[in-house]
Amino acid sequence: MTPPNRADVSQVAHWLADANSAVVLTGAGISTESGIPDFRSPGGVWSKYRTVYFDEFMESADGRYEYWRQKCEMHPEFAAAQPNIGHLTLAKWEAAGRIRGVITQNIDGLHQLAGSRRVLELHGTARQAACLDCYARFDIEPFVAQFIAEDRVPNCPACGGRLKHATISFGQSLPADVLMEASRWSRTADLMLAIGSSLVVTPAANLPVTAKQHGARLVIINRDRTPLDYLADAIFRSSIGEVLTNVADVLERSKQS
Repeated sequence: MTPPNRADVSQVAHWLADANSAVVLTGAGISTESGIPDFRSPGGVWSKYRTVYFDEFMESADGRYEYWRQKCEMHPEFAAAQPNIGHLTLAKWEAAGRIRGVITQNIDGLHQLAGSRRVLELHGTARQAACLDCYARFDIEPFVAQFIAEDRVPNCPACGGRLKHATISFGQSLPADVLMEASRWSRTADLMLAIGSSLVVTPAANLPVTAKQHGARLVIINRDRTPLDYLADAIFRSSIGEVLTNVADVLERSKQS
């Protein structure tokens, strides 16, 4: 990664100061700085486990067991992670009215822990359990502890139904209401910051395209190249925390001058 270009930082700070509806899209990259591995990186989740597809979870007791085994093995990393300077900066910008909110592909809940209030979770959250039969929601911690202690898949305490993390599995539909709101934010944005996302997983990867089609500027902050770099008005291949801190510093200095 290279240090952020000062001129580009100043330009983005200027765009953010002038924006009427700035929207942020985040992916796994923002949370790697909190110690949560990128699913695609070496040693990430997808390199260590076989995928339990949604249909298998619904139809197979063995599939449900394998799902819970994997999730419980991964749980300590999620539970111990804390928001980093990137999450905290976005929360401050929301509170100050600089951004409308955050659309995230992440399931770690770190934006909310940082203080963000307007968060659209495209892929759900690993901090809750959801019953697929009665749709009840619960805190995830007791069920993880139960699986580890008893080595059996927990059932919904409300109806006895099939219980899984409130995340979107492969083959499972994204929540239509969340996707619709994310699309609306993107259509009405005049600035979008795409942060820590590979921008290859749809429909999330379509949101910056939608924003550009409706006249927004696009800023991409990501370690690697993305398929949407050609659309970007500014690109940073630097530490996310460093870029956002530098932009925040420019905003603060301009406010004081």
